[in-house]
Amino acid sequence: MLELPKFKAAAVQTAPVFLDTDATIEKACRFIHEAADNGAQLVAFPEVFVSAYPYWSWVMNPVEASPWFEKLVLSAIEVPGPEIQKVAQTARQRGVNVVIGVNERNPNSFATIYNTLVTINHEGRIIGRHRKLVPTWAEKLTWAPGDASSMRVHKTNIGPLGSLACGENTNTLARFSLLAQGEMIHTANYIALPVAPKDYDMAEAIRLRAAAHCFEGKVFTVVSCSTISEEIVELMSATHPEARELLARKNSAFSGTIGPDGRTVGEALIDDEGIAYADIDLNRCIQPRQMHDITGHYNRFDVFDLKVNRRALSAATFTNDQFCADELNPDDADPTFGRDTDV
Repeated sequence: MLELPKFKAAAVQTAPVFLDTDATIEKACRFIHEAADNGAQLVAFPEVFVSAYPYWSWVMNPVEASPWFEKLVLSAIEVPGPEIQKVAQTARQRGVNVVIGVNERNPNSFATIYNTLVTINHEGRIIGRHRKLVPTWAEKLTWAPGDASSMRVHKTNIGPLGSLACGENTNTLARFSLLAQGEMIHTANYIALPVAPKDYDMAEAIRLRAAAHCFEGKVFTVVSCSTISEEIVELMSATHPEARELLARKNSAFSGTIGPDGRTVGEALIDDEGIAYADIDLNRCIQPRQMHDITGHYNRFDVFDLKVNRRALSAATFTNDQFCADELNPDDADPTFGRDTDV
């Protein structure tokens, strides 16, 4: 008899050690240990947790903010690479699945970085690297757009797992593309954004987007959102005093788990740092789908047709001269060398 997985999820709500990659990696590993000690098999971290969100793009003009962009590029990491490998080793040691946001540097174009979600399974293998498709609003000054080459749902020991970063969870087609691959567990990774318009409740907007995805797809969503530390506030307000008020607004972060009925499961956190735990039973996804299975019987695929281009985008396409490569190094010729390959 088929029995779907049951497990505990941990949504981490905290701030990175701002622009300190090594210290943030160590912080992530500590949280993985803490979550595993409490029985979690899935640990979700915020968007670009390693190791900064570009708040300067919201409080400064582009010229003033450019030195901060340089700092971010220099602190960005490559995937795969030694920094993310430390997180993977901790995941393997504790037998947990991890989804973590990073600033990913393009190895072939040094000043090009991506807002990337890295998925690591319980064996410590990097099984996913998703680059945010469309940077949101002021974020376009920082990140390049990703592609759909890794817009995939991953088979894990806790079930089919998919992820989207922040505003992507508003993109109906992106969400549907994951549901169509059998997603049952979704992670939605956010940053606290108190600089949004004054009548915008960021915490409620985060919860609402997660609830919409859960109710439509009959899935569980684990939401992880960052917080804004005093360190970040001080750095941004040192030259722009108005930043302190902009970054201090409440109801800017929500972390927790939403069930297939759109309601919160377990505890949730608003603004406060910590870990929000929830017990997930994927069997709860079955009965609601008898009514609405939008990737199955409750749709008209003869009427609607979604096509997803999974071709990886690159700056150039090279046709290799194999004879020339063999002449240079007949034993080590590697046609993938230098290419920004998929994980």
